[in-house]
Amino acid sequence: MDNTDYKYTCIDYRTEMILLGLNRRLNEEGLSEVERKVIIEEIKKLESKLGMD
Repeated sequence: MDNTDYKYTCIDYRTEMILLGLNRRLNEEGLSEVERKVIIEEIKKLESKLGMD
């Protein structure tokens, strides 16, 4: 994809902010293994959606 044709949208921004929040949460102490796995899976989904995988 040519970068000049790509329009950065509010949805892209929102997705990036969700990803940032999940990464911050992942670094918090006290997360259970189940919570950690759920967050990691959600991060993978969002990274794939954003083409970061």
